[in-house]
Amino acid sequence: MSSTATPPSTGDSAADVVKPGNALKRLAEGELGSVRVIVMIALIWAIFQIAEDRFLTAPNLTNLGLQVVGTGLISIGVVLVLLLGEIDLSVGAVSGLAGSVMAVLSVKHGWGPVPALLGAILVGAAIGLLQGSIATLLVIPPFIVTLAGQLGWLGAQLRVLGDTGTVNINDQTLVDLAGTFFSDGVGWTIAIVCCALLIGSAVLRQRRRVAAGLDAEPMVSIAIRTGAASIAILGATAVFNRDRGMPLAVVILVAFVVLFQWLTGRTKFGRQIYAVGGNAEAARRAGINVTRVRITVFVLASTMAAIGGIMLASRLLAVNQSSGGGDLLLLSIAGPVVAGVSLFGGRGNVWAALLGALVIGSISNGMDLLGLTSSVKYMITGAVLLVAVVIDALSRRRRVSVGRA
Repeated sequence: MSSTATPPSTGDSAADVVKPGNALKRLAEGELGSVRVIVMIALIWAIFQIAEDRFLTAPNLTNLGLQVVGTGLISIGVVLVLLLGEIDLSVGAVSGLAGSVMAVLSVKHGWGPVPALLGAILVGAAIGLLQGSIATLLVIPPFIVTLAGQLGWLGAQLRVLGDTGTVNINDQTLVDLAGTFFSDGVGWTIAIVCCALLIGSAVLRQRRRVAAGLDAEPMVSIAIRTGAASIAILGATAVFNRDRGMPLAVVILVAFVVLFQWLTGRTKFGRQIYAVGGNAEAARRAGINVTRVRITVFVLASTMAAIGGIMLASRLLAVNQSSGGGDLLLLSIAGPVVAGVSLFGGRGNVWAALLGALVIGSISNGMDLLGLTSSVKYMITGAVLLVAVVIDALSRRRRVSVGRA
């Protein structure tokens, strides 16, 4: 494996999707992940709409969008760690600590919104640097290091919050992170620009492949892929505008997903992440600095956990001793796994953070509308995660049998 090896294909070519035999074969091998997840979302939405006709209303879908922002941002970092074939069990605690640091710096110490935000993000980055260095340099399984971190950062959060236990956020800038909704005109402008960039990037990529002498992607594939994405963007914008408008928080989530998708799919560092996750020893022999890659990924994961914690605190207008706790860690890890990121490393993409958050968030939102008890919600969410892991294991076995692992 070379340091310039390209990431594994996500297998979402529309040209292959329209061929039933080929599509079924690739689905069995764990490919066409995005197609599988989109079908899953459609089924979930249909089931909940039949059970509760408020599910697909504009107010509820807007709330769903806001609901998945925090976990989606945390999941972006989780995806990077999973691509290495590792796990980070501290992201929930890190998000709670970062949100608490931001609130305390703003409310109790009088810091401005920007310094408070930067302070919280730097705390997350420092935690990632510490945990990644310990796990990598001392060759300790990240599972153990981050499990210890989960307990340690929870204690640090309690210390930061102090005796009151709850800090209400009153700085308008911090509140507006999750409370800003764009007007209809601004929302449509953002949507149209996104569609234009999507189509433009697809055309530019096609031209570069042709110029490099590589096989060109069929135009029907490009048209279906970009067309479907554009319809989704415009449809979401129409739904948001029927309620309060496009949320700034959703724009932030999608922007980070696009940024990290570019980082993993279009840069040398991204290719190195896939290489290390696929076979660390082969990557090392190919000249990749495995230590640097692993530590950097853990820094990015904790940084994204901090940003997710900030958005969660902004949405709830407060932080308390339970911030970052509950089922946040489960949901942040379950989302990418459900959306097709392999637990064995080297397979998946950052879009899984968004799609997985939608799957898990839709299930949680629908169960809340139906008034199901917490016990039932936990069991159903756990069952969904177990099914996703089983599918991943079976898909990997299938790839091994055909020599594509």
